[in-house]
Amino acid sequence: MGDQTTIRAKENGPYLVTNCATLKGLDGTVFKSDGTVALCRCGGSKNKPYCDGTHARIGFSGAKDPNRVPDKRDDYQGAGVTIHDNRGICAHSARCTDSLKTVFKLGEEPWIDQNGDTVENIVATIQTCPSGALSYSIDGVEHRNRESAPMIMIAPNGPYAIFGGADLQDEQWGEGASREHFDLCRCGHSQNKPFCSGAHWHHQFDEHAPRQK
Repeated sequence: MGDQTTIRAKENGPYLVTNCATLKGLDGTVFKSDGTVALCRCGGSKNKPYCDGTHARIGFSGAKDPNRVPDKRDDYQGAGVTIHDNRGICAHSARCTDSLKTVFKLGEEPWIDQNGDTVENIVATIQTCPSGALSYSIDGVEHRNRESAPMIMIAPNGPYAIFGGADLQDEQWGEGASREHFDLCRCGHSQNKPFCSGAHWHHQFDEHAPRQK
């Protein structure tokens, strides 16, 4: 097995990535990733996914927003499964609310009904969560990670989706966060940098149209 992928978010600059096994788009396009590559995280590069120095010109800040959703994990104990959820690290991909509406209820409070469907369906849905905000426990054993091949998947007009684990250096992880799969901001607007907060939806991030200052 090769060395683990290492990612460092340079202060107010790009992601410096080494030992990346695979860097590709959802359409199957594979990008060069051998050695050390600098990936854009300001949203403005004209050579995405690679950095072209635009972050310096536009005054990009890699700081977290002090008004971001708090880092707090909640536990929803059901008859056969306990659902763990941290809204502070959610990337709002809507995999859960679109797939299992009887359990993950958009716009309602509480938004999770841990007894709203079968354990099997709940587990299958949680396993599609790309950010690691959702995990589950059965019989007191937590299942936080998945068995994924190491890669960085570039979501269309969205984040860098990390699979199979990576050493993200010098960062504060959210409570209960998975280090095997997580999303990193690519649009430059996340409230929880370097992690994705779903801001690309609100700012209508277009990977083909560099942001102008």
